[in-house]
Amino acid sequence: MPAMALVPVPRLEGRVTDNARILSAATTEHLSELLKSHENRTTNQVAVLTVTTLDNEPIEEFAIRVFDVWKLGRKDRDNGVLVIVAVLDRRMRIEVGYGLEGVLTDLRAGRIIEDVMAPRFRADDFDGGLTAGTMAIITQLEDPEAAVADDASSSGGGDSFFEGPDLSIMERILFGCFIFGIIGLFTVIGVLTPSGMGWFLYLFLIPFWAMFPIVVVGVKGAITLLAIYLAGFPAAKLIMSRTEWYKKAGLDLKTKGTATIGGMTFSSSSSGGWSSSGGSGGFSGGGGSSGGGGASGGW
Repeated sequence: MPAMALVPVPRLEGRVTDNARILSAATTEHLSELLKSHENRTTNQVAVLTVTTLDNEPIEEFAIRVFDVWKLGRKDRDNGVLVIVAVLDRRMRIEVGYGLEGVLTDLRAGRIIEDVMAPRFRADDFDGGLTAGTMAIITQLEDPEAAVADDASSSGGGDSFFEGPDLSIMERILFGCFIFGIIGLFTVIGVLTPSGMGWFLYLFLIPFWAMFPIVVVGVKGAITLLAIYLAGFPAAKLIMSRTEWYKKAGLDLKTKGTATIGGMTFSSSSSGGWSSSGGSGGFSGGGGSSGGGGASGGW
């Protein structure tokens, strides 16, 4: 089969090339002035391109082709940024040159797309979306700390329970399943173990409950969970100690050296150690170039 014809790379008309004709003349002029001033201050070259459609070509591949032809950024610094909007495809991308990937990270570019541009595009406000997105990019490039502070302010700032690492909700869910699955399992084992080993696990898990949850729920959330653990574990042990099966398991450990709890067999040794075994389950643990950094999104 013949290779699919690619959309030609548009001619670079200026800092704003509005081939899709979605921007007003005033917005095009305003964005051009903003980007010119930014380049004069920093030498960074930021360009905006709108197209009608990419004819099924992935926007990531198209962005690299445009970047290679336009050669945004200085050759010795690779400090270019390209913003592309494909209107009918409802796709956009911020392509970042090598030299700026440490400042305008993939995560930050994605946040600008999702939080700043996409909501306005959904309302067919392309003027507002590209203006706000361009301003967010400039702010990130010139003052990264201010950009991070703006994010904290817009999400509730220091009062947010989930203040912490800059992760998406899916990343938090995945990390949460991994972290709480592991420390939660050993917490349950500690509560159910009717011996000194249960209390050893209580003390052993304190630093894990203090640090690991920060990745998922932030500092305040981790402090809250640690407090719940510190008080909840002894309370759960106290409740368990009053049940008949718990008392029997404790007696079996002392007299027989083994006890079965919840389908798991625990054994004690003369050295005070312990082991467990279960059924079939197991546990295992300007001449510039772009390297493809940036982020894509839709609306």
